[in-house]
Amino acid sequence: MSSTRPTAASRRARADSTGDRGIGQGPAAVVFDIGHVLFDWDVRLLYAKLIDDAATLDAFVRDVVTMEWHAQHDAGRRFAETSAELTARFPHHRELIAAYGPRFAETIPGPIAGVHEIVAELDAAEVPLFSITNFSGEFFPPFRAANAVLFDRFRDIVVSGDERMVKPDPAIYALALGRFALRPGEALFIDDRIENVEAAVRAGFVGHHFRDAATLRADLERLALL
Repeated sequence: MSSTRPTAASRRARADSTGDRGIGQGPAAVVFDIGHVLFDWDVRLLYAKLIDDAATLDAFVRDVVTMEWHAQHDAGRRFAETSAELTARFPHHRELIAAYGPRFAETIPGPIAGVHEIVAELDAAEVPLFSITNFSGEFFPPFRAANAVLFDRFRDIVVSGDERMVKPDPAIYALALGRFALRPGEALFIDDRIENVEAAVRAGFVGHHFRDAATLRADLERLALL
């Protein structure tokens, strides 16, 4: 008996032949979000190292390095520009603001439990892997290089900061479908934000609202991708 592991394609063909799924139906590729799906992210983790007082830390994260400020990097703005503007508003926080760019990696504590193992299994099963991420085009290259073992499994990654469009803008999904050479219905899109999933579904993806690795695994097995 052969010990060769069946590929996702062979499992889908077997499901088709047994009537479990229609011929040609269902996704054959998987598209991952990165933040809060592959890796955790929390700006507070960096500043907790730099600000001792809890109330001061709360205020700084709430009022200075806000999500709205951070989102500018995802949309393509350079840290030199955004930090200069923020420093002009909060000159007494100059050093803390300046730390964000060079120490960005410290906002990412590590992988989401169980998901990297799923990526490895999908890759071993020859499922094409892609990503669409809201991420700074400036911060992503060193992050990718530091996690090459994971990201080398991906055929292509659309980075919002490079494209100057962010999820859930329909344009970024259309760009991804074209770049990944996927037709509507051919890929499962995984994201932790429901508005991003809903936009992806409208663009032609099959959607999975990410909660945890166990739920994701069950959906991938249901779709004969694992």
